[in-house]
Amino acid sequence: MSRLDRVTVLGSGVLGGQIAWHSAFKGKSVTVYDISPDAVERCRGVHHRYAALYRSDVGADDADIAATRNRLTYGTDLAAAVAQADLVIEAVPEIPAVKTAVYEEMAQLLPPDTLVATNSSTFLPRDFARATGRPAKFCALHFSNTIWAMNFVEIMAHPGTSPQTLTEVTEFAVEIGMLPIPLRKEQNGYVVNTWLVPFLNAAQTLVTNGVATPEDVDRTFLYTGARFGPMGMMDMIGMKTVFDVLSHWGRTGGDAQMIANADYVKENFLDRGRLGVQTGRGYYDYPDPAYRRPGFLDVPEISAVPNLVSVFSPR
Repeated sequence: MSRLDRVTVLGSGVLGGQIAWHSAFKGKSVTVYDISPDAVERCRGVHHRYAALYRSDVGADDADIAATRNRLTYGTDLAAAVAQADLVIEAVPEIPAVKTAVYEEMAQLLPPDTLVATNSSTFLPRDFARATGRPAKFCALHFSNTIWAMNFVEIMAHPGTSPQTLTEVTEFAVEIGMLPIPLRKEQNGYVVNTWLVPFLNAAQTLVTNGVATPEDVDRTFLYTGARFGPMGMMDMIGMKTVFDVLSHWGRTGGDAQMIANADYVKENFLDRGRLGVQTGRGYYDYPDPAYRRPGFLDVPEISAVPNLVSVFSPR
């Protein structure tokens, strides 16, 4: 058993909320911290929905849910949130300046033995190691969305991470039911986002440029037997995260199409409050998205052909 029993999650967004709930479900005492009181309250509401989801998908009973709730606390006071933490998992927005500022503020508040992990999906742990004030006790611990179903974590060290830190963090991952995926060397994007970001960017390009509808993009993927397509994935990831990733890497790499895709997400989703599953509206409306409904993949009637043909652009 690891000593990492008291966990603080920094950031109460989509994945931060999932990490907190799941860790509490698996027996850890968890504090959820966010700078915004409204964000904390939204997280509480999402956790109420997770109770039903864990009953249906994970097999939890009433006692499990009650115990999970008893292990969770919420707050907006950073000093209080980390005062007794054995492990702090940072899950704030994928914006380097935001992450660095959080680490620098927290560095003065942590107990000496506290380990720190970033849940970044794209950045390297070396990018923030100095800001933590404890490089040897810092590494990456990246979870995937729908944590209750995607039971793996990517673990990445930087050159200064101690073997003891990696051992303890890996033990923690196993204790909460995750398959550890160790990265042999640092790489932006880790394993999952190395292939996922180009995949989602390509799908978004088809929509941004008017080549295909979001539904038709997803149909081509759902025929592989997947549970959801790339546009549905974006809803699950959260449009704010999708925008942050596309905007940062589009500008970093000088990729005009990726920047255009980020702008499309901002104008059509962020500016309209459509943040994905988190708000019940993204590319689809939830909890009953169109791609889950009967008929989404059905071959159309012959009578529908004229309507289908009418969407073709003249050459």
